[in-house]
Amino acid sequence: MSHRILVTRPAAQADDLAGLLRARGLTPVVVPTVAIDAASTTTELDAMLESLDGASWLVLTSANGADALAARLAANGHPLPEGLRVAAVGPATADALRAAAIRVDHVPGEYLTVAIADGLGDVREQRVVLARAEAATPNLRDALVERGAIVEEVVAYRTVDGSAPSRDPLRAALHDDLAGIAFTSGSTVRGLMRLASPVDRGRARCIPAFCIGPVTADTARHSGFDVASVAADHTALGLADAIADYFAREDQ
Repeated sequence: MSHRILVTRPAAQADDLAGLLRARGLTPVVVPTVAIDAASTTTELDAMLESLDGASWLVLTSANGADALAARLAANGHPLPEGLRVAAVGPATADALRAAAIRVDHVPGEYLTVAIADGLGDVREQRVVLARAEAATPNLRDALVERGAIVEEVVAYRTVDGSAPSRDPLRAALHDDLAGIAFTSGSTVRGLMRLASPVDRGRARCIPAFCIGPVTADTARHSGFDVASVAADHTALGLADAIADYFAREDQ
């Protein structure tokens, strides 16, 4: 019998992970525990795009941020300034930028947000603009400030934890023999905890959790989950491989 894995990613991104799980003989159960809101940030993004002259770097930390940026560039019809360099955390973010014909100058070898600071070179007294989620941790900003950068932040999108339409599907999934829960961000953990009843939170904590990276894993552990595996490569592909490897060992 195929192992059933709860996929908590936002709806627009869930198909990628679900397909990777199916290819590995696993059965995805897609119930987004967060939703992406890019509509409420257009004013902020537009203002940022108007003020990029003189900035050295624009840093995108997720595919959602890249998509939001691309949408505003297309709506406004203005290209990025010639001298501006663009950095992306992870291949999915870079791919989203390139799909919008935005040149990517740096992708860190380690797909952790804070790791990007090491790859930007000497940023002393240089303007570095971070376009990312409203709920993003301050680690990257702090690392860049320590290196002497002049850091500006803009909210590229907001995550809505615990989107109400997922409440009943989540309850049904938690009562239907899940073998694991896949978390792709701290917000997916928080969204599940917000959606689930107290009894169902306890049920969820008894299911092995699989996390895309260490920051997500820390959030899951803090919420009481037993983290069975953390993807070595912090991508959907890496997460699918980690889940498949875990069950391959368990089934021996």
